Amino acid sequence: MTTRRHRTLTGAFATFALFTVLAGQFWRNLLGWWGSGIVDLLVVAGAVALVVAVRPRWNWRRIPKSTLVFVLIAVLSVGWSYYPGASALGVLITLVTTLVAVALALCLSWTQLVRALGGAIKWVLGLSLAFELWIAVFVREPVLPIFPDFDPGAEQVPMAFYWSRGLLFDGGPIEGIVANRNLLGMIALLGLIVFTALLAAGSMRRAQGIGWLVVAGLTVLLTRSATVALVAVVVLAALGFAIWARRVGPDRRRRVYATAAGAVVASVVLLVAFWTRLTDLFGKSEDLTGRFDIWNAVAGLAAERPWFGWGWVSYWVPWVEPFDGLAVRKGVTYLQAHNAWLDVWMQLGVIGIIAFASIVIGALWRSWFLAVDQPMEVTGRPLPHSAAALVPLLVLVALIGQSLAESRILIEGGWVLLIAIAWSTKQRQWAPEPLPAEPPPVRASRMPPAEAAQ
Repeated sequence: MTTRRHRTLTGAFATFALFTVLAGQFWRNLLGWWGSGIVDLLVVAGAVALVVAVRPRWNWRRIPKSTLVFVLIAVLSVGWSYYPGASALGVLITLVTTLVAVALALCLSWTQLVRALGGAIKWVLGLSLAFELWIAVFVREPVLPIFPDFDPGAEQVPMAFYWSRGLLFDGGPIEGIVANRNLLGMIALLGLIVFTALLAAGSMRRAQGIGWLVVAGLTVLLTRSATVALVAVVVLAALGFAIWARRVGPDRRRRVYATAAGAVVASVVLLVAFWTRLTDLFGKSEDLTGRFDIWNAVAGLAAERPWFGWGWVSYWVPWVEPFDGLAVRKGVTYLQAHNAWLDVWMQLGVIGIIAFASIVIGALWRSWFLAVDQPMEVTGRPLPHSAAALVPLLVLVALIGQSLAESRILIEGGWVLLIAIAWSTKQRQWAPEPLPAEPPPVRASRMPPAEAAQ
């Protein structure tokens, strides 16, 4: 197999894998649990095949040990779990999801990984808008999943169970193919980060980049997600501080860090002082659509087993205690704590929180310095900063921001992106540039004859 063909197949698989973990609910709604399970198995098999084909070098020094510790704690928790069967299933899902993330991080270059992420986001956003347009024009009513995991003939089906509510022409909120406006809005925000960075780095054609920025921005607006709006503000703040840190250099960054700490404190004070006005602005109840009740219930359970937790289960399973009836609102049983940190505390206790925090803090630390430090050649000559080097930092900040209101960072796309960033930044911690700019692919018609013939 030629190098070009291998790169093409690798990129195609990575795009498909990232699309699957970002839009898992799409496959479940379209094919049911058994069909989506087959898709998941294909992704896992592809990840194994990728590792076998590439055979990446394993350097123990460049392995983030915190990931291994967290996974080990999750595996061991089956032994003390209150629901060992559900824990075994949750651990298995976490292991295979981690495998996919590590395979992508070790076998793809930074440019390949971010290109694949951008491609997956394009598919999610494009299909979502086309799906919503089709419903608004031809169906003109809410649409249920093709394979619902509930009784579609019930007298009252909660609106949260619908695949889409068909509100595109009403200005939203839209759910897209992922059947959740918060999730779709988050994917669109990641698209804004990736497309802007690649466009600024010269790795994306200008017209194409601007077009996808418009699509991503429009999707964010149509989802009308308060969570994503607040996370976007945090991402913009992180971008501002990163650019400032680049300009002042490593010797004068104390002012940057002091200002950032002051901004965090001021933000918390303002949040508390103007909480009611803020919730009114976003059309939310003061308890954030029942989140306070869920947090109190989860915290109460965690306090019963504070050190080691109830056992790892990842996404909750509603058929076992204590998750059956733990978080029910308007007929909808929620399967997450709507806060990743509370979720980890409940499931793995204090030791799990320490391990999870180690993954996040370590990845954030490396992402920050890879983004703001001056890249150098092997000879020591400084290189210009790349806009694309900001991608891991901003994506990670978005995931952390989301983790305060959602537990998505622990499953599917959130977990894959977290682990991929953690491993990729560790692998390239001593490299001169974490994400070098790469020109857009040359069209076949413009290739030199000798190259096109290969």
